[in-house]
Amino acid sequence: MPFLRWIRYTAWTVLAVLVFVVAAILLGWWQVDGPGAPARTVQTAAAPIDVGGPFSLIDHTGRRVTEAEFRGRPMLVFFGFTHCPEVCPTTLLDITEQLKALGPEAERLQVLFITVDPERDTPAQLALYLQSFDPRIVGLSGTAPEVESVVKAYKAYAKKIPTEGGYTMDHTASVYVMDAEGRYRTLIDYHEDRQAALAKIRLVLK
Repeated sequence: MPFLRWIRYTAWTVLAVLVFVVAAILLGWWQVDGPGAPARTVQTAAAPIDVGGPFSLIDHTGRRVTEAEFRGRPMLVFFGFTHCPEVCPTTLLDITEQLKALGPEAERLQVLFITVDPERDTPAQLALYLQSFDPRIVGLSGTAPEVESVVKAYKAYAKKIPTEGGYTMDHTASVYVMDAEGRYRTLIDYHEDRQAALAKIRLVLK
């Protein structure tokens, strides 16, 4: 009967299409994720070799210092400002706890807190602010051009944001991990797990 023959042909056509689709899916899996997939290589970002560099700033005791004074010791470098409501005090408290966790190893590490707000962050202001954190943290300030030069050298970000009655600073929230030769190694992200942060620090202390 023509009607039954039409149903039979239609069924065979649908089955053929389904077989084709399934075969195509299986072939795609074989070539992309299955045994036929090409070998993959894990790519890691190369550390920028041009992060950091020479600087001349005033520390929180009022003494002018350069990067040469810290050479020979791995460094943690953090950009912030004393009027920061959250990121800076949280990060400096994290660093304080990291230094405690490192024990004697911490004596081989130098921590620099470089202000991005030299207009308000005088050496005296930095000294007062840093009393709340580990005494081994060195605060650095300078003229606006001097600070801008260091921010640029570290590929960091800092911008003055007007507010009602004043201003605040938007800035890089990560901590730069530098080796004893002043070369960039990695970043510690804001709120990064403590053990992960310590592992990055110990990497440059080896």
